[in-house]
Amino acid sequence: MTTRVILVRHGESSYNVEKRAQGHCDLSTLTEKGEIMATQVAKALKDLQFDAIYTSPLQRAKRTAEVIFEGLDNPPALQVTDYLKEINVFLWEGMLFSEVQEKYPEMYDYWHTEPHKVRMTLPDGSELAPVQDLYEQAERFWRSTIPHHANQTLLIVAHSGINRALINTAIGLEPADYQRFHISNCGITVLNFSGDFGQTVQIESLNVTSHLGETIPKLRPKHKGARLLLVRHGETEWNRQGRFQGQIDVPLNDNGRVQASQAGEFLKSVSIDSAVSSSMARPKETAELILKHHPDIDLKLRDDLREISHGLWEGKFESEIEADYPGLLEQWQSRPETVQMPEGENLQQVWDRAIAGWNEIVKNAQPGETVLVVAHDAINKAILCYISGLTTASFWNFKQGNGAVSVIDYPKGNDATPLLMAMNITTHLGGVLDKTAAGAL
Repeated sequence: MTTRVILVRHGESSYNVEKRAQGHCDLSTLTEKGEIMATQVAKALKDLQFDAIYTSPLQRAKRTAEVIFEGLDNPPALQVTDYLKEINVFLWEGMLFSEVQEKYPEMYDYWHTEPHKVRMTLPDGSELAPVQDLYEQAERFWRSTIPHHANQTLLIVAHSGINRALINTAIGLEPADYQRFHISNCGITVLNFSGDFGQTVQIESLNVTSHLGETIPKLRPKHKGARLLLVRHGETEWNRQGRFQGQIDVPLNDNGRVQASQAGEFLKSVSIDSAVSSSMARPKETAELILKHHPDIDLKLRDDLREISHGLWEGKFESEIEADYPGLLEQWQSRPETVQMPEGENLQQVWDRAIAGWNEIVKNAQPGETVLVVAHDAINKAILCYISGLTTASFWNFKQGNGAVSVIDYPKGNDATPLLMAMNITTHLGGVLDKTAAGAL
């Protein structure tokens, strides 16, 4: 069973523009720009066939869903559910964020640093735990919905907070991790459920905004640290064939060079200040093709960003590995953190060197600098798990397509918690869904 879920946040609203807290408040409406954004989402999703569409009842989300619905071919009926309502921040709703900060300074600080600790007392004396309650709401939505949509494609139109909670609960993040991911107005996220809620969920892409005419999400206000663009190398012939390549230095194939060039064209308008690549041929060539549009940048190479060593698996197809090592491939696919590659590495070894390299890159980056980092599937997945607060056990929760771009910000400084702004953007390679070679990893 597989269920594909397309998650969309509502378009720009009047309260977004006014910088007011929204929550359950239903006075906020789509702006003219918000209506246009919803139309742009419909165009981006036009080639997909949906089996069900769910939306929040709050008008800013419901109107976004209606605009998208009108732009799709033969869409199913809209289903409205309270499980998709935005987070309940009763005390703040309708207030300017500046007023919230002034009136509730400690709570406002918790919201950004330890959101799971925020508590609000309602007029009846009962206590509200906004983030914890939202996670429970998200879980109820998944448990009541996913079992009814095996092998189907769903569209969900809701809000920043509930969308974040839906993603986080799907991949096992805790309420303390509520602020790990950014969700833009009309950003598109794609989730692939391997079974019922509680089984492995892959984030195919996160917060893609290129359909809105925005290459990558804009920096948040008062951004203090660096921005890193994490790219996977273009396709190799072994990716196309489904062979495990690991540390065998397989070069890009012709399609891989096209993908790298497309990534370069995609990032052409983005200011890049420095660049780092794995020392292997396929990411190095990918980086060089991207940097053709940034000729003043010197590319630095790092051995600690080299791909995982698959050892005796390298050069083999899955069928050959299963024949030689019965059951180990299935273990790799279900419990990757427990596998020691024969005469190769385990994920902890890959994690240790990849994260050490990543942290050094971040440490050396200047505030406000944008750094291009080009590496491999396993390396990128380890980095994405690390910045999301996950472990090696969550290795399969992130997809990395050939030539895909991810965006990681350090909004509070390079020594503070990072923010995943967007992940596995492949729209420059054709459409919302990742159509690159599955490879053999």
